[in-house]
Amino acid sequence: MRVRLDSVGCRLNIGEMEELALVLAGHGHRIVGPGDVADLFVFNTCAVTHVAARKSRKVLRQIRRDHPHASIVATGCYADLSAAEVERLGVDMVVGNRDKDQLADQLAVAGLLRDADPIGDADSTPFAAPHGRTRAFVKVQDGCDNRCTFCIVTVARGDSRSRPLETVIAQVRHLAQLGYREAVLTGVHLGSYGHDHDDRHGLEHLVAAILDRTDIPRLRLSSLEPWDIRPELFDLWRDGRLQPHLHLPLQSGCDATLRRMSRRTSQAEFSALVAAARAVISDLAVSTDVIVGFPGETDEEFEESIEFIESMAFSRLHVFRYSPRAGTTAASMSGQVDPSVAQRRSRRLHTLGADLETSFRCAMLGRKTEVLWESSESFDAGKRWSGLTGNYVRVVTDTGREIDLRNRATVTELVDSLPGALYGLCTATRGRPCEADPNDQLVFS
Repeated sequence: MRVRLDSVGCRLNIGEMEELALVLAGHGHRIVGPGDVADLFVFNTCAVTHVAARKSRKVLRQIRRDHPHASIVATGCYADLSAAEVERLGVDMVVGNRDKDQLADQLAVAGLLRDADPIGDADSTPFAAPHGRTRAFVKVQDGCDNRCTFCIVTVARGDSRSRPLETVIAQVRHLAQLGYREAVLTGVHLGSYGHDHDDRHGLEHLVAAILDRTDIPRLRLSSLEPWDIRPELFDLWRDGRLQPHLHLPLQSGCDATLRRMSRRTSQAEFSALVAAARAVISDLAVSTDVIVGFPGETDEEFEESIEFIESMAFSRLHVFRYSPRAGTTAASMSGQVDPSVAQRRSRRLHTLGADLETSFRCAMLGRKTEVLWESSESFDAGKRWSGLTGNYVRVVTDTGREIDLRNRATVTELVDSLPGALYGLCTATRGRPCEADPNDQLVFS
């Protein structure tokens, strides 16, 4: 069958669909992309904010409108929390989060997977088709043991559950064999990996095992709660394959607001953790999440928060306006912030985030670093390639039309700043365009 897999929301949602793609393609089904005809759509929804839930509904309606004869399956947090509402959108099946790891079996039992079509060409492989990515998102854990007062995810995903280490190792090895150059470990509460099996240092053990027992060229960690991290974790970055980027959700830079959020950190603890990481990991990028307009957030608290955030010199901010979610403690708190006030605060933080991101990028000018190239756009004189450094900075470079850099990592000199990116030159080019080599090795005139 021709199957289209899509998701909104977190990297974990992406990873779940990529894993499903591997399973389905391995059984002879064809994973198709945008614009292709599909017999079955599987859509992984999100409910972390009202905006995410609204987008999930919109996408499901659009799929049903544009593909009236296709089967549609909805899964993910919004489908889990609002199954009856999702069913009214015209889907054929709703699969809750707790059954998502057996989604392929669920589809087969429901009769939504017919006999597989013959595999046609290389474009139907899971490596080429699902997202055209050079990075694979690997789900190692699900659920969350935290009880942040604003978050509905614990309700939707349940308590923390870790996947067996050997299962993760096998998946990373398989991805490396398929040609992926980078694996990103994801989970709802990634830092709790192994805690459900009485291993309080499970994430450290997992990362060390992947580095020791697989040959994946690059390994990256997704979001980590700051209170889950021991300074000893940072020693793992002595292996250059572990990429120098940490995403540490802060949510507020004000201690009083953090207490109302039930966040188990403070200004002092967070800044000490980041300082310890930066002392060990070279060229480290630290990005974060921030919520504005949380119930009870006064002007004074917001000013304290924004001052602390600026002092931390983050590489990137993900800014969210507080969104009340039924079933959470914060939804019934007093002191709900006027939406117009939250919007003004959001604009200020977005401006600060842009400034911090530009400062971090520009500090890298003049350096040489490895860039993993992902995609290109053609123009009159050739191709403009886009890729990422290990510390998650976007870089572009230009080549001749005959050069294919996709999924290749090259040492690149960062020479100029562009809006949202840096411009780089492969170190051997000395500013001259690349030429193709018959043996598919880059040579430069």
